[in-house]
This record gives sequence, C-alpha cells and structure tokens, in this order.
Amino acid sequence: MAEPGAIDCDVHPTVPDNKALLPYFDEFWRDSIVSRGINSLESISYPTKSPLTSRPEWRGKNGYAALSPAEVTAQVCDRWQAGTAILNCLYGVQLVYSEDMAKAFCSALNDWLVKEWLDLDPRLRGSIVVPMQNVEYAVDEIERCAKDKRFVQVLVLCMQELPLGRRHFWPIYAAAIRHGLPLGIHAGSSYRNPVTALGWPTWYIEDYAAQSQGFQSQVASLITEGVFAKHPELKVVLIESGVTWLPSFLWRFDKFWRGLRTEVPWVDRAPWELVRDHFRLTIQPLDAPDDPHAVERAIEHLRSDDILLYASDYPHWQFDGDAVMPAGISPEQRRKFAIDNPLATYSRLREDAR
Repeated sequence: MAEPGAIDCDVHPTVPDNKALLPYFDEFWRDSIVSRGINSLESISYPTKSPLTSRPEWRGKNGYAALSPAEVTAQVCDRWQAGTAILNCLYGVQLVYSEDMAKAFCSALNDWLVKEWLDLDPRLRGSIVVPMQNVEYAVDEIERCAKDKRFVQVLVLCMQELPLGRRHFWPIYAAAIRHGLPLGIHAGSSYRNPVTALGWPTWYIEDYAAQSQGFQSQVASLITEGVFAKHPELKVVLIESGVTWLPSFLWRFDKFWRGLRTEVPWVDRAPWELVRDHFRLTIQPLDAPDDPHAVERAIEHLRSDDILLYASDYPHWQFDGDAVMPAGISPEQRRKFAIDNPLATYSRLREDAR
C-alpha cells in the first residue's frame, strides 16, 4: 500500500467519447463535431477498451475503467490510502491538426475535468492539458485554467513535433512559472514523427520501449537549449518515463558536456546537477527487477532520492495490482516519495497543506 495521506501523482480519468465533452464546447464547435461525425479522439497508443490499457478487475460492464470520481477514489484513495490524486487526462487532443479545433478540445477537456471530477471530490487535483499545436493558444489555456487552484501542473506528451527545449515553447514555461505550475511530460506521442529514430515500428512493444528514448531526448533538449538558464524556477515531472534509463544516460550526457560545453555556455553546470534540481520522475511503472535489492541499487544509482514521486498509474496495467509501492523502498523513502517530494514539487499542494 501507499503511505497514508500519499499524493498520487499520476491517475488517469477516462473520457469515453466526444459525447461526454459536447456540453463543454461552444455552439460552433459542438455543431461542427456532430456534423462531421467526430465520435472520438482516442489515441492509437491508448485505446481505452484494449486489454493492455487497464486491468480487467477495474473495468465496468461497459468495458471502461476510471469513468467516475467514485470509481477512481475507491481504489486510489480508499484502498491505496492516497490523500490527494493528480488527474492526468490522456485523450487524443494532441492528434488534431487544426490549431483552432485543438484549442477547443483542450478547453472542453479541462472544463469537463473541473465539472465532472474536481467539483465532485475534494481529494482530486488536475493537470491543464494544453494545445501544443499553437503556443499562444497553450499560454491562453494556462492563463484561463490556472485561476482554478485545483489545477496543479501543465500536461504535455513526451513525443511532440519538436523537442520541448526549442525557444518558441518558452512562453509556455514562463506562464507555468507565473502560476506555480510544474511542466508534466507524460509518455505518449502526437504521431507527427516516428517514435523511433529509425522510422515507424511495426508493433506496440517497439513503441512502448522507445518511449524512454523520447524522454532522454526531451531531457537533453530542455537542458542544452537553455530552458533552465532562462527559467530557473521551472520544475519538470517525467510521468511514466521509467527510472532505470536515467543513470546511464546522464553518465553519457555529463561526459559529452565536458567535451562540448563550449557550444552551450549557458549550461554552466553538469547535466546531472540540473536534473537533480529541476526534474522529477514518477515511480510507476518502475522498470526494475522484482528483487528488492535490485530496486534499492537502482535508486542508489540515481544519486538522489529527492527526484522520485509516488504514482499508482491507475488504471493502467503495468504493475501488479496493489503493489503500488515497489519492494526495496525503505520506510523513510516511502514517506519521502509519497508526501515530501510531491509537496516540494507542486507548490499549489504546499499551499493546500498549510
């Protein structure tokens, strides 16, 4: 079980289809969606009724899991003892090519989250889903939603059209900082580009395994482009990234930085130090062996237990039911991952705790 009063940093509410969102569009977009027959924006990487999407015991008779606050909190809060759950809504708004339609879908999705979830249980918090298709629209959505203090971070996908360190994304980070919001980068793709460096894969297992490459590239981009030199207050949460790839990647990254740092003079510290200060990773799914000693060693290799955050990843299938806190994590670390580290990361949750 999790630590009593834990902050669950990754919980996924389910949008069954576009009908659920229709009340939250204005008349123009509501009529447009109906007349075009756009029934769903379900991502090909996250089909909600796929056997690989959630565990069978968590599904209702309709085949969906996590359809209501009562269903989610019964598992995440009551069974696993979380006191707060951060909702990260994965719905295919990133797949839309039209910038205007993407803006409309993001706004409707965020409003749906408020009315159908946050308003119904005080233990729930939300992430602002933004239309990365247009930076101005993304900033506008942050400004609009951030007035509601129950939104605690900005949510984007790992694999975008461009690396997230690029300068034209920086207004998004400035807006996030203004409102005390970390940037949450969740596993997933907008499928504008292949998910591997070699082109399009054939099977889901290739896509799934390649996600760590995407996270590595985003860490490198955010650091080398100078995001943290420009925005030193920014915190970045890597969600469903796994953790075991980080030590070896940072060993290489630090080594190459020492030889090539003349081209990026704004990176005035080793990449590892910047990762320690600015990045956090959720622990589910934990891509480590089941052996508790191996888990302990994997955490030691990170060189800091300040960077890990508790998450159940409910209702995804990648862990063994109630094993939300993997064996090999000490009692002191349980408290740190579940409560202390999240409070240090999410400033709005700190304000709630006062």
